[in-house]
Amino acid sequence: MGLLTIGAFARASRLSPKALRLYDELGLLAPARVDPATGYRFYAPEQLERARLVAWLRRLGMPLARIQGVCALEGPEAAREIRAFWAQVEADTAARRDLASFLVDHLSWKDPAMPMTAEPLGLRYAALSDQGLVRESNQDTAYADSRLLAVADGYGSRGGPAGAAAVEALKRLETDGIPAGDLLNVLQAAVGRAEQAVLGVAGAAPTSEDYGTTLTALLWTGSRLALVHIGDSRVHLLRDGELFQITQDHTLVRSMVEDGRLTPEEAATHPQRSLLVRALGRGADGTPDTRLHDARRGDRYLLCSDGLSAVVPTEEIHRVLTGTAEPEQAARALITLANASGGPDNTSCVVADVVELRP
Repeated sequence: MGLLTIGAFARASRLSPKALRLYDELGLLAPARVDPATGYRFYAPEQLERARLVAWLRRLGMPLARIQGVCALEGPEAAREIRAFWAQVEADTAARRDLASFLVDHLSWKDPAMPMTAEPLGLRYAALSDQGLVRESNQDTAYADSRLLAVADGYGSRGGPAGAAAVEALKRLETDGIPAGDLLNVLQAAVGRAEQAVLGVAGAAPTSEDYGTTLTALLWTGSRLALVHIGDSRVHLLRDGELFQITQDHTLVRSMVEDGRLTPEEAATHPQRSLLVRALGRGADGTPDTRLHDARRGDRYLLCSDGLSAVVPTEEIHRVLTGTAEPEQAARALITLANASGGPDNTSCVVADVVELRP
C-alpha cells in the first residue's frame, strides 16, 4: 500500500488534519513525506498504530508532552506509564468531587459546619499510644476530643516534640468558628502553622539532622469530617460492616505501586516501605491531602500510625473494629495485636464513633 494523504490518514486514525499538523510541529507524529513544492503531508500505513495510540491518549486527557514520552516506550513500560497517569487522574477526580460537593452545599446555603441530618450527631472517641517492644521512646502523638482527632508519627532525634507540636497547632480549630466557604482554606492555613511549629522545635540553634512528623487529622464540623493528611499514618472508615482506607500513604513504595513498578504484595515487604515522600519537617514536602467526608450515624473511624498498619493485617483490624463495642476497648485491642506481632514500632490508635447526641 502506498502513502496516504493527510485527509485519508486523518479518517483512518480518527485525528483531524489540524491535529496532525500540530503533532508534526511538536515532533510527536511526523509525516513519512512532505511534498517540497506544496508542503502537502503524506503518511505511511504503518504509522496508524502510533496515531491511534495518540488519539486514545488524548481522549484520556493526557498532556501532549506526556504522550510523547509514552510513545517512546516499549509496550510494558508504556502500559505502566498509562496506569500511573490514570491513578493520578482518579485521585484528582476524587479531590474535585469532594470540593464540588462542598461548594454545591455552600452555594445552596447548606452550611457544612451545621448538621444536615434530622438528629444532631457527635463523636464518641478514645486515643491511645504505646511505645511498643523495641523502640527506646515513644515519638507518636495521639489526640482526640469532640472536635479533633489526630495522629502524628515523629521521626529523627526531635520526632516526638515535632509530632506533639504539629497536633498542638491544630487544636485551635476546635473552638474557632469556621465559615463554610473558608473551611478548606482554614485547613491549609492550619497545616502551615503546624509546619512552622515543627520547624520551631529546633529552637534558636537548628539541628543539621533531618527530623519531622507525619500528621493525619479529622476535624468534626457537625455532620462532616474534614481530613488533613500528610505521611503514612492512615484513616480507616468502618461503614455498614465494610472497612475502607480513605487515605493514601505518602511513601516511596506507594508511588512505585502507582507507577506500576511494584505490586501491592511487593510493596508490603519492600525494605524502603517506610521512606516518606511527604512529611512536616526540614527539607520535606509538606503538601497535605485535604478532603471532606459526610458522616453517618453508626460510622466508626480509625486513625493509626504505621506501627499498627505495618504489622497487623487489615482483616484483623476489621475484626476488632466490628467486634468491639467501645472505642477505648477497640484501641487497646489493636495496640495489643501490634505488640503481639513483635511491637517493632510505636503504635497509636484513635477510634471514634459517630453517634446521635441525646438531649
